[in-house]
Amino acid sequence: MNLMPKRVKYRKSQRGKIRGFATQGCTVAFGDFGLQSLEPGWISGRQLEAGRVAASHTLGTEGKVYVRVFPHKSVTAIPLETRMGKGKGEIEYYACVIKPGTVMYEVGGVSEELAREALGMTAHKLPLKMKFLKRRYKL
Repeated sequence: MNLMPKRVKYRKSQRGKIRGFATQGCTVAFGDFGLQSLEPGWISGRQLEAGRVAASHTLGTEGKVYVRVFPHKSVTAIPLETRMGKGKGEIEYYACVIKPGTVMYEVGGVSEELAREALGMTAHKLPLKMKFLKRRYKL
C-alpha cells in the first residue's frame, strides 16, 4: 500500500530546509515504547510502510503498532538524460519531513524485550539513526 494524501491543495512542493528540532510529536503518546529519530531527513511512504510491516510481523497477534508520521511532501524528478529546461518534473513519490526528536513509531501492549526487537527491526528499514524510548508517565 503506497502512502500518499487523498487530496492536495498544490500538486508540487519546493524542497525546503529542515531546521531545528521537533517541538511537537517528540514524546511517546499512544503506546508504551517509541522510536525517535536522531537526525533530520526525508522518509518515503514506501520506507514508512516497510517499517510498519517489519514491526507488525515481529509482534504477531499481540500488541499494536502506531505510525505517528504521514508523507505529505511531494518529491518530483526529471527522467535521466533529459536536457535542461522544460519545467519541473513529475511527482515521483511522497515523503515525510523528519526533524531530530520526532517519534515515528510507537508500540503498545507488549513487553519491553518484544518492543525493542520490533522497533529494532523497524529502525533497520529506515535511513536515519533512531533511538528507543519508553513512555514517561506523569504523577
